[in-house]
Amino acid sequence: MSAELHSTWDRAAARDGRFDGKFLVGVLSTGIYCLPSCPARPPRPENVRVLPDEAAALAAGLRPCKRCRPDLFYRGEDADEALFAALAERVRAAPERFPSTAALARACGVSASKLASLVREHAHLTPAAWLKRERVRAACRLLLETRTKVVAVGEAAGFESESAFHRQFLAITRMTPGAYRALADARVFMLQLPAGYRASEVLAYHGRDPESRSERVEGNRIHKALVTEDGGVVLELALERGAAWCSVHASRTLGARSMQALHTVAVRMLGLTTDVVPFETRTSREPRFAELIARRRALRLPLTATGFDALCWAIIGQQINLAFASALRRELLELAGPKVDGLRAHPSPAEVARLDPAELARRRYSRSKAEYLLTAARAAASGELDPERLGEGSAAAAERALTQLRGVGTWTARYVLMRGAGFADCAPVGDVALAAALARLYGMDERPKPAEVEVLMRPFSPYRSLATFHLWQSLRDPQ
Repeated sequence: MSAELHSTWDRAAARDGRFDGKFLVGVLSTGIYCLPSCPARPPRPENVRVLPDEAAALAAGLRPCKRCRPDLFYRGEDADEALFAALAERVRAAPERFPSTAALARACGVSASKLASLVREHAHLTPAAWLKRERVRAACRLLLETRTKVVAVGEAAGFESESAFHRQFLAITRMTPGAYRALADARVFMLQLPAGYRASEVLAYHGRDPESRSERVEGNRIHKALVTEDGGVVLELALERGAAWCSVHASRTLGARSMQALHTVAVRMLGLTTDVVPFETRTSREPRFAELIARRRALRLPLTATGFDALCWAIIGQQINLAFASALRRELLELAGPKVDGLRAHPSPAEVARLDPAELARRRYSRSKAEYLLTAARAAASGELDPERLGEGSAAAAERALTQLRGVGTWTARYVLMRGAGFADCAPVGDVALAAALARLYGMDERPKPAEVEVLMRPFSPYRSLATFHLWQSLRDPQ
């Protein structure tokens, strides 16, 4: 059989994957085995052996190719997903080894265009933006965990110069490196808001339930109850012109890690995790989209304080209106939320997992909604799913992990990816308000069905999360 394949196999024809799974290509000179579609440079014919399966390749002493990953193919895993995960692990372990996106491409063994599509699909960012984010995250850890000089921290995180370090660090954390380091001993810190920052929509989002005991909005101030590793706190965010003053109200001293976590929460809640300029620049090229964006230029998408909060809200809000969803969330907080200075923090996965379904039913939860909520909480409490780290990995993997939970479909998963994990290119198809907004935008007589919504949102890629928020807000515009 091998001889027959060797004589009939055409490498050019194999590029489209038609022979993958039918045989493997062993390369004796390098000691690896590949899929027939492997994009690596062709080896000399005399070094090639065609093998029927993985068992034969391993028996020949060959190891799987790191580029086409035949081992993952035969296990039914996604090779690109694994490639992105491996790249992320390497960058986070030693960011200084990747001075450019070209270095990222070399590390993956792919072209610049392939790298761009890989990072776009899994991180919803350009390679340059993703690398910048990972460098800043590395610098944050070093600033709080070591006493290394600020300049040396920038070098260790892979920044090419001190000015680049300060500029990019400020763009992502909204603080200078020195101010960020001072978080360890602070109880008040300031975030620099970008030009044109729109506070009204952010305040409205966090104040959508005036009766909530987890967050309270008064004028330009948001009060949010949270639990840190050092205990309960109330984080107060005062939105001023050009700055957000963040005050931490706690009955005990907080450590550096707690303050770092509160900074992350503040950035998330204020919608400062993404740059809106590329989205506005791209959408301005199409007149219909430009008009939509012009009404709310500099609009930002606020996130929930935690990923688990987003997951619970998405499950609670399935197929019911906002008022009823808010009421059910208040019941959850009353049952399991820790008391913090007159407010209640959102309960942890373990606290929700311990709830009795019968008690939720007495609080107006349907049997299925209670089951879905508790199933998700148990998965998070056991470590099967980590809602707080979904945004660190692959968006595709995160959506798959979420939809494997009972009761979590595409709408719920993408809402969590958008509001909880902060991915930039999520379209929560199945959302009634999104369908209504698209019908208005395109002048449709009827709301588009989910499959149509998927198609209509494609022109907004790779910024569909922010586009969704613009579309939701557009329903308030006069017709």
